[in-house]
Amino acid sequence: MVHIWNDPTEVPKDFGPTVVTIGNFDGVHRGHQHVLAQLTNAAKRQNIPSVAVTFDPHPAQVHRPDSAPELIMGLQDKLEALGHTGVDAVLVMKYTLDLAAMTPLEFVREILLDGLHAAHLVVGHDLRFGAGNAGDVVTMQELGDQLGFGVTVVNEYGAGGFPVHDDGDTDRRCSSTWVREALSEGDVTTAAAVLGRPHRMRGEVVHGAARGRDLGFPTANLSHDSTGYVPADGIYAGWLIDQAGTRWPAAISVGSNPTFDGVSRQVEAHVIDRPEENVEDFNLYGQNVAVEFTQRLRGMVAYRGPEALVEQMCLDVAQAHELLTRRQGHFDNTADVPVN
Repeated sequence: MVHIWNDPTEVPKDFGPTVVTIGNFDGVHRGHQHVLAQLTNAAKRQNIPSVAVTFDPHPAQVHRPDSAPELIMGLQDKLEALGHTGVDAVLVMKYTLDLAAMTPLEFVREILLDGLHAAHLVVGHDLRFGAGNAGDVVTMQELGDQLGFGVTVVNEYGAGGFPVHDDGDTDRRCSSTWVREALSEGDVTTAAAVLGRPHRMRGEVVHGAARGRDLGFPTANLSHDSTGYVPADGIYAGWLIDQAGTRWPAAISVGSNPTFDGVSRQVEAHVIDRPEENVEDFNLYGQNVAVEFTQRLRGMVAYRGPEALVEQMCLDVAQAHELLTRRQGHFDNTADVPVN
């Protein structure tokens, strides 16, 4: 079981010594996973717990809310992904201007040493901490020498040779920026390669305009306060994971329904092969579900009318069905997939 704390005061006094890492971890992508693997390995060697310190909200949302990047994932999915890396505990620090004003020494003493009883730090090479981001890996090493804890610096982690671009760009450093760039282009395949798993959104299923149902393709509409980066407009093959953890193959639409002169963007998933024996009882309204994006099928197009749209939707669903069947071998909807 992964311990989740929201303040250092919640950490048991007898929990420690520990090995600790620090980061925003938006996306918990393969670069993050590389650092976290070094963290858990170091903890196992020393036979002490591993702790990841992260922040909520994202610091950019506090310092520059008008230009902060859209987050790849919400806190619930981040904690789930961190848990799958094998860490023993996660400390979610509420990011405030007061926290941001702490000097590097104050942050290390109050949070890492007094709060987590850190004996060793595992950090990325681009670590920044303390007021004005004054602290870096050199600062941390100096504080370690001064205060008696070890520091391991993990070098940047590239794409590792897996194919992500047709132009052969496989040496780019894994980053949250790269994931956002891919998603903004609808390239969920590259995003999944950098993340190490399919990109997902999460939110409550709400009532929409019911156009999909009227056309014979009922959809689960995610609420506008759903978490997770919204990919570029288009039609995708993917999965809907319901509140019980059941995975349903789906054709997913992202866009504003231009055929009907829609304005607001909507993410909606049509579940393929719904259970025929109780299709009328297959009701997802009010459930908190996750939607995973496997592959983009096409961009969003305004059709001449409902008939042309229905014809294309039939093709989309058939293509999504074939693609998901080929990748999965069969539809196994009994449990969620591992994060990494």
